[in-house]
Amino acid sequence: MRNRLTAFILAGMILGVATGFAANLWVGGDKALAKDVAGYFHLLADIFLHLIKMIIAPLVFSTLVAGIAHMGDSAALGRIGGRALAWFIIASLISLTLGLIFVNFFAPGEGLNLVRSGAESGVNTEALNFRDFVLHVFPTSMVGAMAENSILQIVVFSLFIGVALTAIGEKGKPIITVIEAMVELMLQVTSYVMRVAPLAVFGALASAITTEGLGVLKTFGELVGEFYLSLLALWLLLCCAGAIFLGRRMIKLLKYVREPLLLAFSTASSEAAYPKMLEQLDRFGVPRRIYSFVLPLGYSFNLDGSMMYSTFATIFIAQAYGIDLPIATQITILLVLMVTSKGIAAVPRASLVVVAATLGQFDLPVEGIAFILAVDHFMDMGRTATNVLGNAIATSVITKWEGMLEVEEPDYVPHPKAPAHTPAHGRAGLELAPDMVEEDHRR
Repeated sequence: MRNRLTAFILAGMILGVATGFAANLWVGGDKALAKDVAGYFHLLADIFLHLIKMIIAPLVFSTLVAGIAHMGDSAALGRIGGRALAWFIIASLISLTLGLIFVNFFAPGEGLNLVRSGAESGVNTEALNFRDFVLHVFPTSMVGAMAENSILQIVVFSLFIGVALTAIGEKGKPIITVIEAMVELMLQVTSYVMRVAPLAVFGALASAITTEGLGVLKTFGELVGEFYLSLLALWLLLCCAGAIFLGRRMIKLLKYVREPLLLAFSTASSEAAYPKMLEQLDRFGVPRRIYSFVLPLGYSFNLDGSMMYSTFATIFIAQAYGIDLPIATQITILLVLMVTSKGIAAVPRASLVVVAATLGQFDLPVEGIAFILAVDHFMDMGRTATNVLGNAIATSVITKWEGMLEVEEPDYVPHPKAPAHTPAHGRAGLELAPDMVEEDHRR
């Protein structure tokens, strides 16, 4: 099923573009009708995203609490968290700096000669301030945090529960058993939900192409193309950094995470890739107690693609309006983005909000946001996939630092001692020979 899922997702992407193009030729002249048709296409993606949101909160909570409880050492938890945050900060600085370098090198906004009008951007930036972000981190209700799928709040609550279960020792064993059963239950539900992914990919792309047409890519082709070249450079840098620590296993990691990357790219949703990423990291050899803790943190603090987009879009808009920014000002913008971007997990349409807030802070034309909205979806696809890749590498590297990286899960090979009708099951549900199962249970 795993190999077929990749093929189905790729087929969904191709069919989605082709169907969207045909629909655009048919109804593209009537914007209202095109919007209605696109809405029905997007219904498939909306259903899938609703199902993903349905499982995200219990999945994060159960895997994180179980992982912390099995660490059995609060010092190890603090050490892993410290290493994770150190990696996130360095990766964010590199991503922001790379975006700044490439937008100055390509200068995609030069020659557009847009005129500042003072119009509203249409993006609400009131939610983006440090005080509200800090307050948002701490939940007032676990039920409310799970209902809103606020990952950062779920992480905080889960940390308290996991550490407390470790502290009470034997008395907490029955609860840990229930939570471990919940983990297995949610992973099984996840496997059901992932079967809808190819249809979601088809619907998301067909919807976007129906309303915008392929022409939108041609009109803004230079901006989108140069942004993707910048992302490619970031991918190469991230992969090289991963290879320094993981060696040849970096290639294996890319093989394992290709499905989450395709999901993130085609749906422009990191949430859509989260459950599959858990499974693939497990197969790669990352213990559950590591990825269940580091990955949710990464989804809040380690958004490499969004970091690059923030500097790229901010300087692009300044260039489009003919505003020359000294290098000192650009570095200041970078440092401001380094701080403000850490709150984007709590804000809808996060990257655009961060850019709009930064433009306003430096008296740059905030209405420039409207200029890139036409292709923001296509740029969002790339930056979302980059966020997912960055977190996969970060989680694997931190596991390697801890000396806990295990051998990747082997593909199923029939074992002469294994009865054909009673296969043993590995950690991700693959059929393994009996002599492989004992090693698997050490997780």
